[in-house]
Amino acid sequence: MTTTKTKSAVAFTDEERTAMKEHAQELKTAARRGSRATKADGEQDVLAKIAEMTESDRVLAERIHAVITASAPELTPKLWYGMPSYAKNGKVVCFFRSAEKFKSRYATLGFEDKANLDDGTLWATSFALTALTADDEAMIGELVKKAAR
Repeated sequence: MTTTKTKSAVAFTDEERTAMKEHAQELKTAARRGSRATKADGEQDVLAKIAEMTESDRVLAERIHAVITASAPELTPKLWYGMPSYAKNGKVVCFFRSAEKFKSRYATLGFEDKANLDDGTLWATSFALTALTADDEAMIGELVKKAAR
């Protein structure tokens, strides 16, 4: 008797493999920079990644970057699996995932477990983004401030 494994059950998608390769490269870059790494290095990396995005993702990512850096300047921009992210003490607090990266119909603003967003027994850890209003930006700013505490 032979068993057949489906490809989807055992394989990563092309997008997942690309993200893992990007993360490996990020780790190599961080190791190469070592103790001389600066916040400006991470910001430069993030801005370069944002510049590579398609127009719709780039517009969102630029606004998200501006809101996060204004709301929580203590967070350090860095790349994380090829995505712009923002860390505290080296640990990712929040990230932006472009719609294009995983062929999604919307971009995502996500928060990792290091984010201090706990609110009872249920709270959101990611948000779908298709556009940003002034109210959306204000809400994101407040979430990021809370997450960075």
